[in-house]
Amino acid sequence: MRRIVLTGFRGTGKTEIGKILSSRLNKALIDTDDLIETKTGRSIPAIFHSEGEERFRSIEREVIASLPTADVIISTGGGVVCDPKNMEHLRQNSTMILLVADIDTIEQRLLKKPRPPLTGLPLRKEIAEMMDRRRQNYYAGSDFCIDTTETSTVDAAEKIITLLTSGISGQVPREKALAFFKTGRLPPVALEKLTEILNGQDRDPLTRIMGVAGYPCAHSRSPNLFNALFASYQLNYHYTWFEDPELHEIMDVARAVDAKGLSVTIPFKKDVIKYINEIDEHAAQEIGAVNTVVFACGTAIGHNTDWLGVRKPLVSLKGAKAVLLGAGGVAAGAAYALTDLDMDVTILNRTPEKAKNLAERFGCKWGIWDEFDVIRPDLVVNATPLGMQPDTRNPLREDQLNKDMTVFDLVYTPPVTPLIEAARAKGCPTITGLEMFIEQAREQFYLFFGIDVPAEKMRELVQ
Repeated sequence: MRRIVLTGFRGTGKTEIGKILSSRLNKALIDTDDLIETKTGRSIPAIFHSEGEERFRSIEREVIASLPTADVIISTGGGVVCDPKNMEHLRQNSTMILLVADIDTIEQRLLKKPRPPLTGLPLRKEIAEMMDRRRQNYYAGSDFCIDTTETSTVDAAEKIITLLTSGISGQVPREKALAFFKTGRLPPVALEKLTEILNGQDRDPLTRIMGVAGYPCAHSRSPNLFNALFASYQLNYHYTWFEDPELHEIMDVARAVDAKGLSVTIPFKKDVIKYINEIDEHAAQEIGAVNTVVFACGTAIGHNTDWLGVRKPLVSLKGAKAVLLGAGGVAAGAAYALTDLDMDVTILNRTPEKAKNLAERFGCKWGIWDEFDVIRPDLVVNATPLGMQPDTRNPLREDQLNKDMTVFDLVYTPPVTPLIEAARAKGCPTITGLEMFIEQAREQFYLFFGIDVPAEKMRELVQ
């Protein structure tokens, strides 16, 4: 049996529910806070008082790394999910169950069992601030969610036992999803795997599905990468292609199978916003495009990691003169990244009005495509689909390239595009779309699971 790991803010019932599960399932219960107190010979309030939270988190990290890997129930401290190393250890071969409750309920429970404050704020304000600060981490650290606000600990434990036995997605939604996948362009092996997961005689009801949503998206390398990561970190997930010309069909199926999340690609990065409950207050709202959707606790949150995939390989070119080719959803993320690096950016597009609109949003210059020759940029970023099958044209002529120009092509299929090939022939420094793919996928994986995968590992897995 996989480990059952209970996470959540203090006061959501982890310890008491863990005790009931331990009794009902005849599995040992391990409370990480109790282990810390045993290990140190001091109470947690005493550790906080004498050595501070940083030392407490260090001890907590050591305790988490030493936990048994199977056949136990683990009740965790409220802040454990904020550390990627903790998540790497806790998530292996585990079913992660997030317990939540509303602020009124948590406040009343904590008044009965005082714990050391985490801030200098009054209790209610502290609860609100800390829950908001950790929410993304809680969602990343959850496979399933149980609301304990109006539920007794016994009933909450019963819900968890039923969940472990039956999962969430019913037979009718699963059959609907399977019919959807059969209409797509899934490779036979991938369709066979999905059939086994959704409708197989020996199916595991706790296996969660994720995927890349787009049209077309059969070229995407995300399924191979994510499934390799799932195997490496022992996560009970499967990643596939959600390919359909109708976004509403994709979203309906994702919800029907209780998908953990979606990577969103062309042409849905803008349109998907109307299908989700909220978008993050940083990049997605500024960019106006979403490439990552996280489903958790009945809500869908949109993020944008494309801009980080563009920004990280270009840090050394901060302040450069740049030309951005394209004005779509990918270009919006790229424009955000380039302006964040204080670059002098000019956006060029075959439809000048689109270039103008995007440039005005980010305070950039804009122009018609033919103005490229007079700009003489230090950097050119291709954010158009040119170079990707079936349109393998080079967005620039060979005579427009020079050896002092860095060329970054965001297209990653094929790995060496016509633009990259021509740029290398001219002696230009080049950055392939694979670098963007790796960096944005690293951030997606963190948003989905709270694990910080080393870039070197990602690079090895996509080769």
